[in-house]
Amino acid sequence: MTFRLAYRFGCLLLGWLRLLARSSAAKDVEILVLRQQLAVLQRSSSKPAFTRGDRAVFAALIRLLSKRHRPALKLLVTPRTVLRWHARLVAKKWTYPHRGPGRPGKPEALRALVLRLARENDGWGYRRIHGELLNLGWKVATSTVWEILQHAGVDPAPQRTSRSWTRFLKAQATGILAVDVFHVDTVFLRRLFVLFFIEHGTRRVHIAGVTRHVTAAWATQCARNLLMGLDDRRTIGIRYLIRDNAGYFTEGFDAVFNAIGARVVPILPGVPRMNAIAERWVRSCRREATDRILITGERHLCLVVDEYTDHHNEHRPHRSLGQRCPDGVGEPEPPAVDGPSRVIRRDRLGGLIHEYAQVA
Repeated sequence: MTFRLAYRFGCLLLGWLRLLARSSAAKDVEILVLRQQLAVLQRSSSKPAFTRGDRAVFAALIRLLSKRHRPALKLLVTPRTVLRWHARLVAKKWTYPHRGPGRPGKPEALRALVLRLARENDGWGYRRIHGELLNLGWKVATSTVWEILQHAGVDPAPQRTSRSWTRFLKAQATGILAVDVFHVDTVFLRRLFVLFFIEHGTRRVHIAGVTRHVTAAWATQCARNLLMGLDDRRTIGIRYLIRDNAGYFTEGFDAVFNAIGARVVPILPGVPRMNAIAERWVRSCRREATDRILITGERHLCLVVDEYTDHHNEHRPHRSLGQRCPDGVGEPEPPAVDGPSRVIRRDRLGGLIHEYAQVA
């Protein structure tokens, strides 16, 4: 028993002598390691549980000790485990987040705005929404709008194919003016007629008049009023007038345009696409305005058609114009938007039509 105590005392004495030979920094590190272990043991009930912070502290402190002193340190885990923790910390520091293949995702503000336009305007397709976004300053592709709508379960409008006559009209659009008449039935079952002209080059619409009975004299006078209301530059630029073969388009009506050097081109029988641009505007006017309002009379129809024509000329984007409105052709493009911004809405026809603008 005496020999065993003397042996233990001798071992302790040698250990103290070894500590005297070590630097104070090494002893301080060892004390910090032991204190950290005590904190872990006090926090745990049965089995020691190391948090990420504990592992980071142990890995950093063990690195400060020399390899010669590490085996002599009493640890709850082996030094190899602590060194493995340190290797993981180093790897995590220099590992950059993985980015999946393809382009970066669309901004959430853009997705919300596209879905808002689709929700508030059920008749708009993805190209119509794309034109509205360009007017608001969002520089996005039509495919982007299509993908957002598809992902949200909104069916985009189908794309229309172009024909040879359409390509011809596009090439000659600058000097072409088209005229047509469409009817609207009032709530009292009275039929009213609207005479309008549309410029192929700018898609600008001119409402010539509204009447209950279309006569040759009335149509001719409306043509004179139109030419007197246009400036000289637009009047001289008219080279062709496209019209149908209705009885109220007489020689007197044609003479009004022949006097300014324009050639009148009646559409051929069975070829309604020769006046497709005017017919397309009639469809838009019906779908977006007149078919959704109960017209009470001639004055009411004038107000509705004039309001929709202002929307068409001043705001509505057109694919043939690069998604610009007729009055916006030639004006500078709106500034690009790179992030979230405030968009305000203006209502026309009592909220039937919505127009959006970017707040500066």
